[in-house]
Amino acid sequence: MGTEVSKVKQILRGQMRQALAELSDQERAWSDGELIQRFLDHPKLAQAQTVMLYYGVGHEIRTEGLIQTLLDQGKTVCLPKCLPENQMEARVITSLEDLAPDRYAIPAPKDTCPVVEREKLDLILVPGLCFDSRGSRLGQGGGYYDRYLEDYDGVTIGLCREDFFQVNLPREPLDACVRFVLTEEGQVWPMGTSAE
Repeated sequence: MGTEVSKVKQILRGQMRQALAELSDQERAWSDGELIQRFLDHPKLAQAQTVMLYYGVGHEIRTEGLIQTLLDQGKTVCLPKCLPENQMEARVITSLEDLAPDRYAIPAPKDTCPVVEREKLDLILVPGLCFDSRGSRLGQGGGYYDRYLEDYDGVTIGLCREDFFQVNLPREPLDACVRFVLTEEGQVWPMGTSAE
């Protein structure tokens, strides 16, 4: 069963990546701007002091400006650093100068940046190719976030382009869900979560 779901997810990843690649620069820029603004306006972000963001690369939502905005607001900003065996940790940055390309060529915190315990994170912005009405996500396939978010009880938010929002993604037992999904049109309340 798990193998079948994995195959379906892999096919879907290919389809999503292809569709994302076909977006025009104008469509992508408009979508990114709307999604970032939805996130900045979210009450859970206003309540959070220590947040973990991701650095968007490729066809992901561009978050470099968001990172700088939250640093300017005085929030404690962390980014993920990949570890062996598909694990990761959160490290604090104080400027974009604290980032250097990791083995995947993604800007990540340097080794000199302090590690923050997962329990100290008030909010995590979780990346994904797409999300569904249950808060499930289709990631890149490495499982880093699924492992990291296991038993995490803080706020998790996913940004999803409206045209890529799914009703029901294939899901495996260890797949992590997010509490809130934001699209350009507004907020989606994943089933099984309270609309707080």
